[in-house]
Parts: sequence; structure tokens; C-alpha cells
Amino acid sequence: MGRPSPLYFAKRLSERYGTRIYLKREDLNHTGAHKINNSIGQILIAKKMGKQRIIAETGAGQHGVATATVCALMNLPCTVYMGATDVKRQHTNVERMKMLGAEVVPVTSGNMTLKDATNEAIRDWCCHPAETFYIIGSTVGPHPYPDMVARLQSIISEEIKVQLQEKTGRDYPDYLMACVGGGSNAAGTVYHYIDDSRVKIILAEAGGMGVESDKTAASLEIGTTGILHGSRIKLMQTDDGQIIEPYSISAGLDYPGTGPIHCNLYETGRAQVLPANDDEALRAAFLLTRLEGIIPALESAHALAVLEKVKFRPDDVVVLTVSGRGDKDLDTYLSHKDEIKFDF
Repeated sequence: MGRPSPLYFAKRLSERYGTRIYLKREDLNHTGAHKINNSIGQILIAKKMGKQRIIAETGAGQHGVATATVCALMNLPCTVYMGATDVKRQHTNVERMKMLGAEVVPVTSGNMTLKDATNEAIRDWCCHPAETFYIIGSTVGPHPYPDMVARLQSIISEEIKVQLQEKTGRDYPDYLMACVGGGSNAAGTVYHYIDDSRVKIILAEAGGMGVESDKTAASLEIGTTGILHGSRIKLMQTDDGQIIEPYSISAGLDYPGTGPIHCNLYETGRAQVLPANDDEALRAAFLLTRLEGIIPALESAHALAVLEKVKFRPDDVVVLTVSGRGDKDLDTYLSHKDEIKFDF
């Protein structure tokens, strides 16, 4: 995988926000995101169980690519379910999966995004339980998936502890920040700090066109308690329990709920959750690109966007996880570049 991923001091970004910002560079992992951490762990479990076939769901395509990669490594057949909407907007990752030998199945139900891909993967799994292992990509789904994915992603915070000690002389930050959709990179970022009251946790969810609009994926802010894909979580639903279709410019955050771990952090007040709208995320992505020479994934850009919404002290240590790289989102970035007003 290329671990440990670097903990990078973002000097110019720090100067802009008047604090000390370190970026946990999960975008530099093999396959370009944090998703490989979980996929390699789960396929080892699948091999141990004697499974002969692997399936997965994917939104932005990074989990699909990671799963296709480990299936190629382990010589196992791979089927990836992906919403037809996401197949179009994440074309590069679709071609990567195919090159790796995976079958990519476009899903045309619902709004044809991550929720619908997960639906189809679960249907497949239920019909072929004996030989099939379902590698879920985030901290969602039935037990033990939320816990298992969080444990496999906890390498992120395990490394942060060691790297911060080396760079700052202490093994904890004042703030931890990550984007949250299903919640896998955020779970890994906070895993070893959940019980450390010295550390403030800030999660960024997808505001879409605004939480007050009908085009949003800010499920923690506007959702109510329900059950989706085997988890009791806060989700976007009608009064009679029908799922409200989410919206985000980011395929990886376009999910009507958030994993139970993050719902608990939100409900107990352990984490502060802030929405970042599409335009804010786009602007944050261009800002990081111009200031630090790092093109982030649209998902990560949501975490970067909420830097504007927090008042930091000059001596604070802020660790923000860049969960993936922006290669897959270049078409989206280029189609919006003329809308971004630069003041840097």
C-alpha cells in the first residue's frame, strides 16, 4: 500500500488560516485513497473463509478500484456494483476497474448512486452467500461491517500518533478533521482518539445545494433515526420511512445516511458536524491545489472547506485527512473552474 502515508505540514494553508495544519496524505496510498486499507484486510478474511467470489459497491469508484486491485492480487473474480450516474461521472475509475479484471455492473434504480449500488450488492450477497464475500467499502451495513471497516482503517490514526510525536513532540492534535459520507476515512482518522477529550473532532458532510434545499446529503443534520442496509442510523427519510434521495457533487458522499459510529459521535456531542456545500468544496479544492500543489478528491475537499468555519488559535495543531486524490474528479473541477473566484 505504501504505508505509512505522510503527515505533511501544509505551510501556506497554515498561514492562510492562522494555525498549524497537517495533512494526512491518504491520497498517496496505492490506488489513490484510503480505501485500500480496508480492501486488503477484508480480502485476507475472505481467503481465510475459503470464499471463491468477491463483490463490492462503489460510489466515487475508489473502493471499487481498491477491491478490483486486491482481487487481481489474490486471483479472485470481482463484481463491482456502481450507480449508473456515478459510472458516467467517474468514468476513469470505471476503466481502471475493468483493466484490473473486474466486472462493473451499472445500477439503474433510484437516483443511480451509492445507495442503489449498495442495494444491488446486498441482493447479490443474499442470493449467493456460500461462495461470495461482500467487501463493504465504508462503516455502513450490518454488523460486523461498521466495526470491521473502522478497525481496518484505524491504521490512519495509529500512524498519526507516531508521526505527530516525531513532528510536534506530542502524539495528539487539538483538532482532527475528515469528510464523512458512509464514514470510513473519518472512522480511521478518529479511531485512537475517540476517548481522548483533549482532541476535538470535526466532521464535514455534504451540504449539496444547501441543507435547507431538497438537494443535500447532510444526513446527520437533517436525518432522523431509521434502518438502512442493516444499520440503525440517522438517515434522510420521509415520515413513513421511505428514503429521500440524497444529492452531492461528490459521488463518494452521495449517501442518505452515515455509519452508526459517526451517528453516535454526533448524538453524544463528541464530534462537531459541519456541512460543506458544493460550491464551498469546489473552492477549497482549488485553494489547496494553488497553495500546496495537491489536487484533492472532491470528498476530501469538503473537509478542507470547513476550515473556513472554525476559529483556530495560532498554536493549535490541526490534522486533516486528505482521503483521496483528485484525478477522478478532474472533469468536474474543469467544468466549474470559471465559477471559482480566486483571492489567493
